[in-house]
Amino acid sequence: MSAFADLRRGLAVRTLAATVLSLACAAAFAAPPDDPDIARLNQRVIVIESNPDAAQYGAFERLRARQAIDAVRAARSRDRAWALRIADRRVETAEIVTRTQLAQREVDRLDRERSELLVEASRRDADRARAETERLRVQAQIQAEEAERLRLAADQEAQARAEAEGLLDNVAGQQAAKLRAARERDAELARKEAELMGEAPPKPAPKPKPKKK
Repeated sequence: MSAFADLRRGLAVRTLAATVLSLACAAAFAAPPDDPDIARLNQRVIVIESNPDAAQYGAFERLRARQAIDAVRAARSRDRAWALRIADRRVETAEIVTRTQLAQREVDRLDRERSELLVEASRRDADRARAETERLRVQAQIQAEEAERLRLAADQEAQARAEAEGLLDNVAGQQAAKLRAARERDAELARKEAELMGEAPPKPAPKPKPKKK
């Protein structure tokens, strides 16, 4: 029953990987030929998805990267720089997550191999078995340290991405505040002008409701 479940999961992962890869290729061909930034980001995602070993990892991060790339394509000129920066960060996050999970998979494989060698060591020369085990232990330690470094880099990237998105929200709030202040000044000038002309002042424009966060 467990083997059948593993087989079904494996087929599902391969199907998902093929679907994501086909969508990635379609998005890459849909990018305007005169937009090298979008083409460059698309190509980085395609590199991950074209690797059969890597395609099963970081699907969520690649989806967010695709969404950010689409946001760059739809962004207005004044927002493009920020959108491009966020897309670049998300693509890099997808790359880091994929490399980290591949490294972890290799660490697990080496651990299993080390365990098998320990069992085999009881039937082989003790010195040779210990030397081989030590080699694998050092190799596994190096892989684990690399995996930890990549995990920390991914955490730092997530924090930087959150800060960048928070800054975008702050800029949008400042623009809304400036617009409200301009409308209030216009209403005040109209009221004073009406008073000077002996006319009834116009009713002030209703203030826009603040957006819920």
